[in-house]
Amino acid sequence: MKKPNILYIMSDDHASNAISAYGSRLSSVFKTPNLDKVANEGARLDGFFATNSICTPARASVMTGQYGHINGVRTLAHRIDEDYNPFLSTILQKNGYSTAMIGKWHLHTEPQGFDHYSYLSGVDGQGTYQNPEFKSKGGKTRVYEGYVTDIITEMTIDWMERRDKEKPFFMMCHHKAPHDFWEYPKRHENIFNGIDIPVPESLFEDKGHRSEASREYGSSVTPKNKIRSLYEEFCSPEYVTGPLVGTEGMTFEEKGVAAYQKYLKDYLRTVAGIDDSVGELLKYLEETGEMDDTVIIYTSDQGMFLGEHDYQDKRWSYEESLRTPFLVRYPKGIESGTVRRELMSNLDIAPTILEYAGVEVPEEMQGVSQKGMIEGKEGSVIRDEVYFRYWMHMAHRHQNPAHYGIRTDKYKLIFYYGRPLDSYEELHGEDSGAMWNIETPVGWELYDMENDPYELKNLYSEEGYSEVVEELTKKLSEVKKKYGDGDEKYPELMEGTNKSF
Repeated sequence: MKKPNILYIMSDDHASNAISAYGSRLSSVFKTPNLDKVANEGARLDGFFATNSICTPARASVMTGQYGHINGVRTLAHRIDEDYNPFLSTILQKNGYSTAMIGKWHLHTEPQGFDHYSYLSGVDGQGTYQNPEFKSKGGKTRVYEGYVTDIITEMTIDWMERRDKEKPFFMMCHHKAPHDFWEYPKRHENIFNGIDIPVPESLFEDKGHRSEASREYGSSVTPKNKIRSLYEEFCSPEYVTGPLVGTEGMTFEEKGVAAYQKYLKDYLRTVAGIDDSVGELLKYLEETGEMDDTVIIYTSDQGMFLGEHDYQDKRWSYEESLRTPFLVRYPKGIESGTVRRELMSNLDIAPTILEYAGVEVPEEMQGVSQKGMIEGKEGSVIRDEVYFRYWMHMAHRHQNPAHYGIRTDKYKLIFYYGRPLDSYEELHGEDSGAMWNIETPVGWELYDMENDPYELKNLYSEEGYSEVVEELTKKLSEVKKKYGDGDEKYPELMEGTNKSF
């Protein structure tokens, strides 16, 4: 039986709320017709989550099917070894696939297992939106003129056209967009003229319900809220898409709304360029007759806050950051219009792709193939929970306390453990600028994701939830042991929590 091609498209910091197929508040003013085509002709996953809501660790988990404490990539400073095993692309390459990666890599090492690669090499692996530099296999660097999303798309199509067509292909098309700061293609400059972007319910959330651990943190160097702190950057005459103007005499809250409008319009214009790219890739596959022979996946490395909780960026484990878009089209196994609400994590991407390729999943991978779940097969493995962990305690300019927890189909339990686990050098890297010696309060938070999807009521200490807390704490202990993420060498973590793992 002929193996399918696999086109894996991954953007950077693309929120599910910014894809109209997900039906968020933004879908009334912003459409993504090409992404919606993938969803409508395949499956949309509503329960897909990153296990660490930050770029480099999330990407390492995609490639290895493992948590960061196993593959060694827990923070932005960590790198993965060139010869690390298991590695998704290497496995597919050894099993008869032509393999390539174009775009953002951000794993601080040369890509492995690819017949061809060309990755963004400027600005610490982030690349630039305009005239980006790429490094190709063999060490050659080249600056391409133009807009980065369009260039990555052209390079991807060029490789698919030139590849060895006797073999199935595995292409990883990795976009820089819509990572900050947001530069959009000029063709989308006017799409929001005269339009106000709907404001999230939690833009001006009263965080008094939260634990002390998260109540006052999560911004730049001082505990300001991020959307409002963007206001100063947006007002700069040198701001990349032009300054925010006309805010003189506004109240503090009005300035926050103005900053939100600027942020969202720039962000969504940038996403519109991604949707264009997906359209070009689909058009190529249709024209070559390979559309239905290709497993097409669209996802992001993690989610992104678009004003929810007054946040920009990611790093927290609230829903908009942890939840990640996942769309997949393959008519030979997936019915059109499929919507799945079962849980899946980014650990499961590699095993799922390997099963579609007819390749055995290595025992070292901690993820589980979700092919059966996506296709609605009886007896498929269904996750009971997703375990997540963010390690970068108060790192660099981002004041986010380290934490871990679990997301089930109904609840989310988060534990902020109050201090970094490892030494400064080991955890963050010598040049990271981490404020590694800062301790933050220990805290627990519990959210009912069915009745409080926007996480506006912490139930951890509420009357009537003690049994839920006890059950979820026990489950958290079990999954930590299951995945080998024990904190036995850090007994101080549990001081004052009245919980034992």
